[in-house]
Amino acid sequence: MPVNAKTEDLEAFITVVDSGSFSNAANLLEQQVAKVSRAVTRLEKVVNATLLNRTTRRLELTEEGALFLQYARDGLNMLEKGEEALRLVKHLPAGKLRVDAASPFVFHQLAPLIGQFSEAFPDIRLEVTSHDNIIDLLEHKTDIAIRIGDLSDSNLHARQLGKSKLHIVASPEYLKANPVIGDASNLVHHKLIGFSDSPKLNRWPLKQDVVLRFHLHASSGETIRHFCLAGQGIALLSNFMVHKDIAAGSLVSVFEDEIISPNRRESVQAVYYKNSAVSSRISAFLDFIQPRLTL
Repeated sequence: MPVNAKTEDLEAFITVVDSGSFSNAANLLEQQVAKVSRAVTRLEKVVNATLLNRTTRRLELTEEGALFLQYARDGLNMLEKGEEALRLVKHLPAGKLRVDAASPFVFHQLAPLIGQFSEAFPDIRLEVTSHDNIIDLLEHKTDIAIRIGDLSDSNLHARQLGKSKLHIVASPEYLKANPVIGDASNLVHHKLIGFSDSPKLNRWPLKQDVVLRFHLHASSGETIRHFCLAGQGIALLSNFMVHKDIAAGSLVSVFEDEIISPNRRESVQAVYYKNSAVSSRISAFLDFIQPRLTL
């Protein structure tokens, strides 16, 4: 029996479901809303079933739509894998790869590797974005996001790249004027620098219960690092962004024995959607950077 559904109609249907609306899907597909709507309607006629219940307030899958969705995903993923397999017979991985990570990870880990990666895979066009908060991969058209800490989103497929220990750090100048004595309970007497947009990052994994009060906040870990370098206080930051500063003596790690390890903030993971085809571009990128990261 011949397959009558067009791949572009299947893609429209899946994107509408994943993005939550026809307008979001149109934006992601760079098409007009009417065209996306016609594609889904055309698909419903082909399969002779209503796939989506449309109301003014929300969009939801019908029972038939939920059943058909997984087959549509699997079919498109298989086609994508087949196309890539043919391209790889004679060529290296090719095409655009969108990667997102927090700005400190981009600056300290990815930036030094981009030139080498581009030489090894000249046909992959990298597009690197930086968000310090967790983003929606679909909304931002992102293939891979590198995230620090444990994951809670079960819709994502994850590959652990390693672990990065945490350091409580301050500059020698700050410590000269504000000596560190005793144990972590003495942090209450110091100027602490915390995150303004992520309160959970201000809960330090200390072995003893200490009520921390922050006198300075910033949205980016890289900004906090620079505040520390400028002698503005003490902060808790990942090894991947401060290990060179510690080695150079620009920052000093204090209360090292007071931090619980392992802890929820140490994991460094690359994530992508479980239902997407794991393309050769993604595999090439992760296989290249993982052994070269200095976490």
